Amino acid sequence: MTDAERTATQGPPAPEIRVPIAPTATGYRLAKRSLDLAASAIGLVLASPLLLGVAIAVRSESEGPILFRQERVGLGGRHFTVFKFRSMHARADEAAHRDYVSRLLARKTAGPGDATWVPIAEDPRITRVGGFLRRSHLDELPQLLNIIRGEMSLVGPRPPIPYEVELYEAWQLERLAVTPGLTGLWQASGWGRLSFEEGVRLDLEYVRRRSFWLDVRIIVRTIWQIVTGRQF
Repeated sequence: MTDAERTATQGPPAPEIRVPIAPTATGYRLAKRSLDLAASAIGLVLASPLLLGVAIAVRSESEGPILFRQERVGLGGRHFTVFKFRSMHARADEAAHRDYVSRLLARKTAGPGDATWVPIAEDPRITRVGGFLRRSHLDELPQLLNIIRGEMSLVGPRPPIPYEVELYEAWQLERLAVTPGLTGLWQASGWGRLSFEEGVRLDLEYVRRRSFWLDVRIIVRTIWQIVTGRQF
């Protein structure tokens, strides 16, 4: 999809919303960044054959770029480009997803919870390879590049789409006070089984409780969920 086509379907770029950045102890910040860099670099090297295989599978099934680039909202409300393996047809329209997000954020009770998650069986935009990538979470592997660039961390609230942030209530913006992550307390506690409000409250709990050892526990729990095939 070209920039012109993307603008036609998504509308003009959303303005950035500034959010105060949460104070972080120097020791924790250095330890967290060291873990991010080491794990991401090692992960990219070890997973390079898998990355090549996924790239070939994505390109062979449907026309379009191998990587999907999307604007997300990161630390303090700053926008950045997130990388994923493309799991949808190249000309997929985001209008239906935007409507889904609007309805989801209005929901106060438990249900399919993540505002960036649409059940695979209900989304015709997703390719067959893309469905497998989403179920296995392999589509997220290119975000190791975002981590190396400092735009993301291994652990933190998932980076939202700008049109999602436009619908946030004031208290929900606090999840933008820390660097977004590849996984987080929400994902490790019931991603897809909680309401959006319940998930955001877990993200805010992470913002207030975050520590190096909490990060390690979240990473281990996330890996366990992926290995055991649990939905999160």
